[in-house]
Amino acid sequence: MPTVELGLPRPRSAPHEASSNASAAPRPVTTELIDSYGRVARDLRVSLTDRCNLRCEYCMPAEGFDWLPSPEVLSDAEVTRLITVAVEHLGIREVRFTGGEPLLRKGLESIIAATTALRTDTGEVPEISLTSNALGLEHRAEGLAAAGLKRINVSMDSLDRATFAELTRRDRLPDVLAGVDAADAAGLSPIKINAVLMRGLNDDEAPELLAWALRRGFELRFIEQMPLGPPEAWKRGAMVTAEEILASLHSRFRLTPHDPRERGAAPAERWTVEPADGLPGGTVGVIASVSEPFCGACDRTRLTADGQVRACLFARSETDLRALLRDGASDEDIAELWRFAMWGKKAGHGIDDPGFLQPARPMSAIGG
Repeated sequence: MPTVELGLPRPRSAPHEASSNASAAPRPVTTELIDSYGRVARDLRVSLTDRCNLRCEYCMPAEGFDWLPSPEVLSDAEVTRLITVAVEHLGIREVRFTGGEPLLRKGLESIIAATTALRTDTGEVPEISLTSNALGLEHRAEGLAAAGLKRINVSMDSLDRATFAELTRRDRLPDVLAGVDAADAAGLSPIKINAVLMRGLNDDEAPELLAWALRRGFELRFIEQMPLGPPEAWKRGAMVTAEEILASLHSRFRLTPHDPRERGAAPAERWTVEPADGLPGGTVGVIASVSEPFCGACDRTRLTADGQVRACLFARSETDLRALLRDGASDEDIAELWRFAMWGKKAGHGIDDPGFLQPARPMSAIGG
């Protein structure tokens, strides 16, 4: 494959620009998903459905959304083909399945098994993971592991049953915990727990969530609330920031930051937690997508459940692969359109820009 000189990498907090840099120079001759700022996408996020069985306050309204009509959603075979194109033609090495709630996809195990049959440009099986709310995982964890799933991230924002029910509008915490137990028993590790803190609801739970994760041997990751739900649900001033989260954790734990050079393109900044008060040590992460954006190191490309490529989680535009796929296009035709879509990726998400507009699609329709 032809090589290209990319120059020095840009800083993690590359500034937002109103338009992409795509017209500044021609796209280099490469099969990879490179953008005009030198970033190469190796990580594919695949949304398998926009549907969810929870109604988290920061994600969707109580009544939910108008779900995608079934004919618009990619079939299992179509999902598998686009993943194959990404891995075999575009240099993707990591595939994460998301939703909505991906466990609502009946064909999830077969899609995972087909993905494990692929080989990356380095000759390895793609790294496969899943982000889930764990509802139903109790009954599927073993089958998912047998299909080739290696690890799982579970979204769980509270250990208090009443608070969990208020946040998610569903009294399902026991089912989530049963799913986590099943994933642990099936060897889906490392298990990571994702938590969003909401002011006045669960913002006092950070230390207790971390204590629970340490006891279980899980890695807890706090995520700043992002403007990806109902427009009225996000206000910058009401968001619990990474700085506040860390201050809360420091009230009970001694934390030592990891060397930032080890972070790479990972979204979480991580700290080592020292053993104390009968608790084992471990690691905690904070994903400060809003207050400390890491756009300059982003290595992700996203595929929605209806076959649209999104170059950024906060993009206002998409590129339709489904139409090309269903019109009988070749794998290389699909790959080339995907490359074109990623070449136009902007420098950053621009949340701090006065002209920032929230994406028309909510998180449940985009995939995390």
